Amino acid sequence: MEWVEVTARTVEEAKNLALDQLGVDTDDAEFEIVEEPRPGLFGRTRGQARVRARIRPTRPRPKAERRDRRRPGGRKRSGDRSGADSTGSAEETDAETVPTDEQEQPAPRNNGRRRNSSTKPKSTEQGVPAMPEAASDADVDLETHTAIVTDFLTGLVGAFGLEGTIEVESIDEDTNEVRVQGADLGLLVGPKGNTLAAVQELSRTVVHRRVPGQAAGRIRLDVGGYRQRRREALERFTQDIAEEVRTSGVQKALEPMSPADRKVVHDTVNEMDGVSTISEGEDARRRVVIIPA
Repeated sequence: MEWVEVTARTVEEAKNLALDQLGVDTDDAEFEIVEEPRPGLFGRTRGQARVRARIRPTRPRPKAERRDRRRPGGRKRSGDRSGADSTGSAEETDAETVPTDEQEQPAPRNNGRRRNSSTKPKSTEQGVPAMPEAASDADVDLETHTAIVTDFLTGLVGAFGLEGTIEVESIDEDTNEVRVQGADLGLLVGPKGNTLAAVQELSRTVVHRRVPGQAAGRIRLDVGGYRQRRREALERFTQDIAEEVRTSGVQKALEPMSPADRKVVHDTVNEMDGVSTISEGEDARRRVVIIPA
């Protein structure tokens, strides 16, 4: 995994800038603080913070947190399941709103009739190794990591009673994109891609359970070309807003976005003359501001 290095007034600002460059959340990155601002006179600081960051390699859960499947004597252990309900409040904002993709809404459930789930989705990836059967402390390479996620998606598509094919494309030496292609896959996308984001997190959990060692590389998921359409729509939207900023000389703030979407905005504006970007806000409310250069 390659490191990126950024500087800012504070360590926290430098971390946020690094997350924007990587296009991931805080939990998916690891940091090294190279230099911190030095205290100066009258409570001011001297110098800037310098931070190195990279995408955190996939790691399994600690063995101490794994539950035994059976008690001594062959009886199953029964445990209480606990969950935390989370609620969020919507905040009104005058930020520019990104248009949503018309195809991102989930497809209807076929009027209540169940689909034929006897047909399993086929994998178009040739030569994908089988999932590791025996537990080992050895790390797994990106190819095996991809195979685990591919097998999980194949089972998930079948469990939903849908039909689709699994395709794998290499993005770079550390990243593969696993795609589910087919018709009527809206259930796996969900409103604004929320279900797809949940499936991405589930795939990470599956890898953690299957790999005792460290899983190499990073796997991105896409369903029905949703992420690709989202990227293209966001690029066009960003270009239009950036052109307005360049013409008017007045900065514009976009709506809060995920780290991956913020990265698309930063990359798109960086290719244009006369405009640049900054980020403001914290966590889920963090957004990109396009400013005149």
